[in-house]
Amino acid sequence: MNKNAGKVAPKEILQNIAQLISDYYLKFPNTSDTTQKVSFGTSGHRGSSLKASFNEAHISAITQAVVDYRKENNITGKLYLGMDTHALSTPAHTTALQVLGANEVNVCYAQNFDYTPTPVISHAILNDKGSDGIVITPSHNPPCDGGFKYNGLDGGPADTEVTNWIQNRANEYLENNMEGVLYEELEEVLKLDCVQEHDFMTPYVDDLENVIDMKAISDSKIKIGADAMGGSGLKYYDAIRKKYNLNMDIFNDNVDFTFSFMHCDKDGKIRMDCSSPYAMAGLIAMKDDYDIAFGNDTDFDRHGIVTKSNGLLNPNHYLSVAIDYLSRTRDFENLNIGKTLVSSSMIDRVALDNNKEVLETPVGFKWFVKPLVDGEVFFGGEESAGASFLRFDKKVWSTDKDGIILNLLSAEILATTKEDAGIYYENLVKKHGNPIYARIDAPATFEQKTKLKNLTPEDIKADTIAGEKIEQILTTASNGAKIGGLKITSKNGWFALRPSGTEDVYKIYAESFISQEHLETIQKETQSIVDGLF
Repeated sequence: MNKNAGKVAPKEILQNIAQLISDYYLKFPNTSDTTQKVSFGTSGHRGSSLKASFNEAHISAITQAVVDYRKENNITGKLYLGMDTHALSTPAHTTALQVLGANEVNVCYAQNFDYTPTPVISHAILNDKGSDGIVITPSHNPPCDGGFKYNGLDGGPADTEVTNWIQNRANEYLENNMEGVLYEELEEVLKLDCVQEHDFMTPYVDDLENVIDMKAISDSKIKIGADAMGGSGLKYYDAIRKKYNLNMDIFNDNVDFTFSFMHCDKDGKIRMDCSSPYAMAGLIAMKDDYDIAFGNDTDFDRHGIVTKSNGLLNPNHYLSVAIDYLSRTRDFENLNIGKTLVSSSMIDRVALDNNKEVLETPVGFKWFVKPLVDGEVFFGGEESAGASFLRFDKKVWSTDKDGIILNLLSAEILATTKEDAGIYYENLVKKHGNPIYARIDAPATFEQKTKLKNLTPEDIKADTIAGEKIEQILTTASNGAKIGGLKITSKNGWFALRPSGTEDVYKIYAESFISQEHLETIQKETQSIVDGLF
């Protein structure tokens, strides 16, 4: 725990934005260094210009690779291009536009080069058959980071086969000194008929009443606090407030590339993580001023719910609440629930109580795309505070995480049940028990992350965990896909190991159905297993 955890970021740790942008244009990756090559993790390629892992060359190469992929697969519709408010997103957005325009791709970018939430790009793709998209974002990562994500024809994050293809082609361009990458000056690109400004906000905001009971929220006059956290949806909450006549105050709805208003995360870094009680300390301090409050990460695909009753809700707790509420208030009969295998088992209990089956997947929202489109599940959710669900008419809303509708759902729950989501979860605990869940992040080298990603059951020598016999050692999820790590279960607990796809850490997820002490024993023994592997 860093001394600055939960405190407003001190000036000395604020990012030098000029240096960041300068390095974006001046540094070229060394392709013999694995950390400087294009690497698509769970949610696209991420890196920093300071480390020569997110620079103009990377974005040019990746965008050209996307163009090549579209040609190879005969994708000729519009490409919707969005970006968040990280400092590196603006130059990367420009680079992508220059390459797309030079290749005569029909590309739509936000009016006045404005910012666009990730779920809004997904929503736009789904409402324009034959289109795809690019989102320039590293999600909640620190201000020095940049990210690039490709969303396919189904509106969701591209699957591993597609991202591997794009990654490999992009690295070929880097290794061949960018030969074959088309590029045109921005001034000339903007004159092209194939490059168009697009109003992303109006159709998305107008459509919200088809997925959320906006009238119930408006009629209730509940007092809402919305923290835009300086992210890509900072103008969206104002549009939603005006359109639906909401009693809502909005905070941090201006762009600050240093994110100096943020409270430091537990490690002392600035990280726009709306699921972290340290990063969300500012909004939590105002919880008594609002009936319900919420925040979003920088690209608005994650949600953070702050209640009067319990402060910031654990993401697993809110997923359980949302699933139970939607099961009881929507006509989702014969539709099931999607969850990642590192999400709380409280979800399984809630599903059983509502006669729903659970589709358990590896980490990554891409696993929920097809089940949502096919109507197999009405809800797909990740333990890291990302989820989406179907419209009232059972049709797909977004196939990427949508922090806006999950936040607004918390207001609908309060408006219709008169209980905030914290009290709602307390009632679920009374009914189903109280599983205790935690995640630990620990530093890991590239080699250590690779080892964890490729674990087999034979690598585990232990036969008990926290005094209980190990019942299962899983390396694949219930949908048959590889976990990219490992999960071990016992009668009253479980843990999972997996490397981060975006940061130099690995993650230990654990849950106990007995006590906090039992959970800590699971965590301690898991750490010993990892130390042995390393």
